Amino acid sequence: MKASVKWLDNMTFVGESGSGHAVIMDAAPEAGGHNLGVRPMEMLLIGTGGCSAIDVMLILKKSRQDVTDCRVELDAERADTDPKVFTKIRMHFVVSGRGLSENHVRRAVDLSAEKYCSASIMLGQVAEVTHSYEIIAV
Repeated sequence: MKASVKWLDNMTFVGESGSGHAVIMDAAPEAGGHNLGVRPMEMLLIGTGGCSAIDVMLILKKSRQDVTDCRVELDAERADTDPKVFTKIRMHFVVSGRGLSENHVRRAVDLSAEKYCSASIMLGQVAEVTHSYEIIAV
């Protein structure tokens, strides 16, 4: 896997993935940024949510669950001193669909947390990562 990050101006950077996708990152105004993009630590949190959500959806699709929506709400705490690593990450899945099996949803979230999501498992080595879910019938 490869990526590059290029300085644009002030505290604004463009990150480009090896697959050719780009994203703008910027620092907070109090750190000299202009709020033109996501902060790098926010991107790490978003990437973790995306990694786990992809796992959950793949598992639920294989289980033939009729999912109409899936989102992950993430809430993280960071250390007070440098390096300000994540210390706690809460991931809450909200899965909507028709006739969803709670057992299938729980299993999908558990498998992502324990076996498949490289990002959350890696971050779990330095932070307490918890997972929860709710099901919304449509």
